Amino acid sequence: MTFLHRVVAGNEVWTWFVALGICVAIFTSLRLAKWAIHRRLLAREQRAPSEVTRLMADLVRRTQVLFLFTISLFVASLVLNLPPTASRGISVLAILALLIQLAMWGNRLITYWVSREIRRQLEQEKDAATATTLNAVGFLAKIALWTVVLLIALENIGVDVTALIAGLGIAGVAVALALQNVLGDLFASISIVVDKPFLVGDFIVVGDTSGTVERIGLKTTRIRSLTGEQVVLANSDLLGSRIRNYRRMRERRVAFTFRIAYDTPPELLERIPQTVREIIEGIPNTRFDRAHFKEYGDFALIFEVVYYVLVPDYSVYMDTQQAINLGLLRRFQEMGIRFAYPTQVVYIQPSPGPSKEDRHGH
Repeated sequence: MTFLHRVVAGNEVWTWFVALGICVAIFTSLRLAKWAIHRRLLAREQRAPSEVTRLMADLVRRTQVLFLFTISLFVASLVLNLPPTASRGISVLAILALLIQLAMWGNRLITYWVSREIRRQLEQEKDAATATTLNAVGFLAKIALWTVVLLIALENIGVDVTALIAGLGIAGVAVALALQNVLGDLFASISIVVDKPFLVGDFIVVGDTSGTVERIGLKTTRIRSLTGEQVVLANSDLLGSRIRNYRRMRERRVAFTFRIAYDTPPELLERIPQTVREIIEGIPNTRFDRAHFKEYGDFALIFEVVYYVLVPDYSVYMDTQQAINLGLLRRFQEMGIRFAYPTQVVYIQPSPGPSKEDRHGH
């Protein structure tokens, strides 16, 4: 019996050499393929820069040598007659290497998506708070990815994952009950990021709180109120309330009333709606809707006016209303129309004098 036909660990020596050659050949081929693909992607990136090409090049670069060697070892072991324990060990090792490599690729893909969304938020929407929250979302996604990989790896090793998950589930329920307020605010923060009922810089009204959104965090949102102080609201409370977002208002509807004295002649009263219309239509960024003699008041004739300010800015609205008020004052003075103010007329009825009978004592 020659050396090559000598049996070692259940396989002839030449079989071991064949397996070794297969392992070296596959490992070398995979290394060369990785180098060639990475170099080609880099050259393509230099000719035509692209985020996708850059991402693919980075994924190829992150392909681990240990993963390539494990795959080569697994393929080479197929030509050998190994004991069940050794064969099982190599299979488990290959699966673990594959899982770790997939987790690394997935980790990079999550980082790429989060970075792209953060860049878009900062450049296009100028929303630094959402960008900050996306970092937290990416972190949670990575934790979930590695948790799944760990559970699959433990199952392949032979650990009873069902019992482990049950134990973790009970512990998770206990933790969730203890931190339900924090978790509620966290999920509310994610909901705000996805649904975007408001962004940083928006002027919102929530209940009796009104102001500009300064920051959207994982647990709270900070609002700078009109009076200057910072109001901190829990994200769960925000989503449970009615939010009025004035920044997304395209135009502002304004209704106001004024009162005219009762002694105004009917001819002048008929001219008031047209006069109001001329004043409003002469002011930029406005659209006249209506003006009517609405009702008789306690001390005045009440007119109601409705118009629209075509820009949502509050300062523009106040400037417009001021211009209308001044215009009405000037025109009414020219027309001889007086604004009414609260007045009361007291009529004194003289008491009748004593009768003749009273004077004679009857």
